Amino acid sequence: MAEAHWLTIIGLGEDGPEGLSAASQKALGEAEVVMGSKRHLALVPDSGAERVVWPVPFADGLPLLDGLRGRQTVVLASGDPFWFGAGSILANRYEQGEWRSCPGVSVFSLAASRLGWALEKTSCLGCHAAPFSRLRPSLVPGQRALVTLRDGAAVADLAAYLAGIGFGGTRVVVLEGLGGPHERVSEASAASYDIEGVRHPVCVGLEIAGDGSVLTSATGQSDEVFDTDGQITKRVIRAVTVSTLAPRRGEHLWDIGSGSGSIAIEWLMSHPSTTASAIEARSDRAARIKKNAQTLGQDRLFIIEGFAPVMLDGLPSPQAVFVGGGLTSDLLDWLWTHLETGTRIVANAVTLETSALLSEAQGRFGGSLIKIDLSEAAPLGKFRGWKAAYPVVQWSVTR
Repeated sequence: MAEAHWLTIIGLGEDGPEGLSAASQKALGEAEVVMGSKRHLALVPDSGAERVVWPVPFADGLPLLDGLRGRQTVVLASGDPFWFGAGSILANRYEQGEWRSCPGVSVFSLAASRLGWALEKTSCLGCHAAPFSRLRPSLVPGQRALVTLRDGAAVADLAAYLAGIGFGGTRVVVLEGLGGPHERVSEASAASYDIEGVRHPVCVGLEIAGDGSVLTSATGQSDEVFDTDGQITKRVIRAVTVSTLAPRRGEHLWDIGSGSGSIAIEWLMSHPSTTASAIEARSDRAARIKKNAQTLGQDRLFIIEGFAPVMLDGLPSPQAVFVGGGLTSDLLDWLWTHLETGTRIVANAVTLETSALLSEAQGRFGGSLIKIDLSEAAPLGKFRGWKAAYPVVQWSVTR
């Protein structure tokens, strides 16, 4: 680390300076300014340095920290600042040589050591500044999760959320002030949660149980998990489509004519680092997309209300594009003209007119053109027969 740093990020435990490394204690002793929450500032002795309380919301403190550039400054954070903490935000804000970090033991490590859980087999999630629905993909009976929460009152809210979606049998272990003098560990089920006086900082350990619906880890979620007015890519077609889009870590998708948002949402489910923009012309459907994304724990979906390609300017550049609605020759031309080389394009069509557009597009631009015919067994008089769905024509190409 360069010696020119002016900022030191220290991960502090609830035992205050007792558990700090020699480097952390030295940085505190040499600091001109110590900045952190009231709780963190109360944990370290007064060294004569100027003390600055980090305001709420967190973003309001960043301009204050900018103004301290050039003065030896310590920012106090919890445990490991780079695990659901402020570390990455500060590291991305300043040059590498301006800062250094002295991490402490994370709350997840402390919680796992109290419970005896294998950390590599346990989902670790931060809901101190995120909705509880972020947990939704992890709610599988028999699995475990460690979750950080905003404050003590949020534990009861979490228990109510779990019980309300069919996971009331979940064991909820409440871990308060881990590593400090006021540490307390208590437990209840989500359905019968009655623990009072829970204090911040707090995290919970969850052993998932109940008969709530479980989301699959594969593409092709059940149609029933989505709220829809009928405008939805059906499960089998959706599974093929997302597979063809081939999501990779960190990639961004444009879902044009998103309908209920099912393609974009399943893209997001593929990995927590993926992002997506759903473009939908109808306001009622845009609202439904937002509801589906929130319910299924994919709240990082960007929803743009309006028509493509007008609404595409200014959006983050995609690595993949899906056209499910509003397919026109002009739109395909715009995409081919404006997208970067290497962008994957997938478009589905049902009508003869849009199928013809895709056939023409394949002739002009290349790629693969397939037709998907699906039939399902259905009653036919006293017997059964095959009931065919409308065939779907799918064009896929790399720009």
